[in-house]
Amino acid sequence: MTNLKVTLTRSVIGRPQKQRDIVKALGLGRVNSSVVLPDNAATRGAITKINHLVAVEVAE
Repeated sequence: MTNLKVTLTRSVIGRPQKQRDIVKALGLGRVNSSVVLPDNAATRGAITKINHLVAVEVAE
């Protein structure tokens, strides 16, 4: 199974609470923080909701 490296590239200041909650649920805190997450439907759905705030790449 592959993994995804998700990096928060934009601040959550001024964003709706729902988007802030998704960022926190993914384990991202500050700008430029990164996490490696499994590539599954739940992760993809969360990333889709905040795709304007994050950068995603495939992690080996």
